Amino acid sequence: MREPQQPPIDINLKGKIVEHAFWMKKEGYAENTITRRIKLLTTLLKRGANLLDPESVKATIAQQQKWNMKTKEIGVETYSCFLKMLGGKWDPPKYRPTRTLPFIPTEQELNQLIAGCNKKTATFLQLLKETGARCGEAWMLKWIDFNFENRTVNITPEKGSDPRQLRISDSLIAMLNNLSKDKPEPFGFCHRHFTRTYRQQRKRIAAKLKNNRINAIHFHTLRHWKATMEYAKTKDILHVMKILGHRNIQSTLLYTQLINFESDEFHSATAKTIQEAQKLVEAGFEYICDFDDVKLFKKRK
Repeated sequence: MREPQQPPIDINLKGKIVEHAFWMKKEGYAENTITRRIKLLTTLLKRGANLLDPESVKATIAQQQKWNMKTKEIGVETYSCFLKMLGGKWDPPKYRPTRTLPFIPTEQELNQLIAGCNKKTATFLQLLKETGARCGEAWMLKWIDFNFENRTVNITPEKGSDPRQLRISDSLIAMLNNLSKDKPEPFGFCHRHFTRTYRQQRKRIAAKLKNNRINAIHFHTLRHWKATMEYAKTKDILHVMKILGHRNIQSTLLYTQLINFESDEFHSATAKTIQEAQKLVEAGFEYICDFDDVKLFKKRK
């Protein structure tokens, strides 16, 4: 039995989508936002929506059974932006996604994922793990944003966040130094190709370790992990807010309710010298006390 054919795509509407991409660029939208919205508009067009008819778009969004409420809400926002360019108006449908707590992997799972990826992907993931930067902020980084002597990176914000300077570890610096410096950007690659390659690596690692939780680790998951661990370590929500670059503390308060660490197990370590203590702090260990001229540290497993 032959599958039903999709209706032919109106070339004029495809031209409007291209025009919309240029319009968003002129309006100052981030490249990731432009790419995502153009892809979504194209999907709606392929699935039969007449982008010049709001009721047609509304019906097409409603018919997408595999889309969750959040995706449909993004579809409405995307089309509203498209209509703004055209000077049109519509009565947008109301999709209210159920807010859920983000998935937080263990540090061991993150380390296993990073260790199993190729060197560029591993470096990118390690950067997200240490800084909590958005993947779009990491894409934009240039070599001049890194100060290897001071072990810092300057994050240029997106989505209305604040700029920030964050510490990075010696191990991350070593990983960065193993990358090619032929281009101004350490992660100068095709976003779509890189994401697809990452998913392939993630799937292979999850299968090898027989741990499907690893397949749930997206780039943004590392931002959630960093924020959660920083709050668990410091109990200072303003500190977490500063690291993430949030301007609204309501966005940061989510991380106060993610995980109950009361019964967690810990790694322990000792240091007799300042250098040993410094390396433990860089590795995420927390100082506890001195005992018999030895400093005791701990870190959650």
